[in-house]
This record gives sequence, C-alpha cells and structure tokens, in this order.
Amino acid sequence: MTMNSAFSTNGYLTGQLLVAMPQMRDVRFTRTVIYVCAHNADGAMGLVLNRLVESISFPALLAQLGIDSGDLGEEIRVHFGGPVESGRGFVLHSADYVHNGTMLVDEGVALTASIDILKDMADGTGPRHSLLALGYAGWGPGQLDAEMQANGWLSVPPDEQLIFGNDLDTKWEHAIGKIGIDINQLSGEAGHA
Repeated sequence: MTMNSAFSTNGYLTGQLLVAMPQMRDVRFTRTVIYVCAHNADGAMGLVLNRLVESISFPALLAQLGIDSGDLGEEIRVHFGGPVESGRGFVLHSADYVHNGTMLVDEGVALTASIDILKDMADGTGPRHSLLALGYAGWGPGQLDAEMQANGWLSVPPDEQLIFGNDLDTKWEHAIGKIGIDINQLSGEAGHA
C-alpha cells in the first residue's frame, strides 16, 4: 500500500498526517501534526510529531529501564505522542528496521513498541529514521471522522521530512503549506476554507 492510497482505497486515514486547524480548542493538540498509525471502524491511533516531552531525556529513560545509553543517547529526543497511556513508549520509524512486534504502517513507515528497539537505537543499530514518543492520540469508533467533518483536522499526505524532521517549530506550517493552503485564509466554519 502506498502512502497516498491508504485513504483513497478504504476511506481511512492510516499512513496520513492530521494537521490541527487553527481553531483547535483542545490545548493538547493546538498546532499539532499527527501521523495516523492505524484507522479503521474500531477507531484511530496516531502519534504527535511536533511536541517534545521536556521532563525526560532519552538517556534518563534508558536508565529507568536499565539500558546502557551508549554514545547516541543525547541525540535522540523524547516526543509527546499524545495524552493516552503517556507512560508507554512507541517508536515510529523507517521500515528498514522490522523485528518481532513491529507493525508496518505502509511501505516506508513502521511502528514498534518494544524495549529491543530502544536498545538498538542506543547502540546505533536501530532504524535509519526514528521518532520516540511517550503516549499516543486515540479516537473511538467514528470519533476521528466526526472531528474531520467538524473541520478540526486537515488530512495531508506524509513525507519523510514531516514525519522524521527535527524542525518541530515549523512542522505545522510546512504540513499546511504542503497542500497549498495559506493559514491566514483558513476559516473556523465547517465546510469553508
């Protein structure tokens, strides 16, 4: 399945980006970009791509888990993946790393939630690109669809830079700009842009 075909073939947003509209009222999601890891009739799950958890570093997280942080520890940032299960870790990564417990989202992106990937990242044998997140964003059956219809989110095709890029301060603007929308022209009314 290609990145762009996920929505068009089945009506779901797996593998797409959600970009919060400017009028997003939930402060946990204001100006966020979310990668949708799974979306089906049972609900949706995604990871926020442009927020960090300031209270913990990767080496400190590894120390809590009893893992040697290696030489790469300081380079890896811990992201706020969303408000659900905020103590649980997820690694969104390039599909060059596939092990037990890895879920392929599409041909280029995978999701792993095991300690083994953290060990491999710490010693430099992990995936080529990765984003470590604590927690996730979740929606119940039909909830994301309703939020889309209420003009809460825009759906944007992903690219490697938007998913794994380090420039978090401009990721929201770049995601909206990718589909040619001027953020100053966006309306808060459903059905209008």
